[in-house]
Amino acid sequence: MNTKNLVVLSLLVGMGAVLHAVVPGIFLGMKPDMMLTMMFLGIVLFPDRKSVLLLGLVTGLISGLTTTFPGGLLPNIIDKPITAFAFFGLFLLLKKFQKSIVSVAVLTAVGTLISGVAFLTSAYLIVGLPGPFAALFGAVVLPAAAVNTIAMIILYPVALTIVKRTKLNTQTV
Repeated sequence: MNTKNLVVLSLLVGMGAVLHAVVPGIFLGMKPDMMLTMMFLGIVLFPDRKSVLLLGLVTGLISGLTTTFPGGLLPNIIDKPITAFAFFGLFLLLKKFQKSIVSVAVLTAVGTLISGVAFLTSAYLIVGLPGPFAALFGAVVLPAAAVNTIAMIILYPVALTIVKRTKLNTQTV
């Protein structure tokens, strides 16, 4: 993993941390996880196992530290690596369409849904949920999937242009 790539991943995680920290909780302490968009963008730009592991662990820890969900630290630490590798696996399965904005947008929506299910399930098992699973999923996870998908549609072409101009190494596994 080269230094330029680590710097870009750090910047993405930093932007995601700011977004995650400033977005208020909207329903029973849960808030849309905007950090997922940055994690997914990092995986799409640098699709290798080391980057995916690093992104999953770091975003899980930072999301956990900035969550408004009661007892949300551990569920975030569990959720993000699972989501990162699930997204990575799906991304590799769509090898033919990897650079398509449509496939990246769909993967972002699916990845956000996976994250929501993993987070709510682990929170339920560890600390309990402040409301019904379906209500939390419908009120927070589904809107987050929509917002993250729109954000990815806007950010992905910009990021691709920057990567091409800076000649970053974005080789896949």
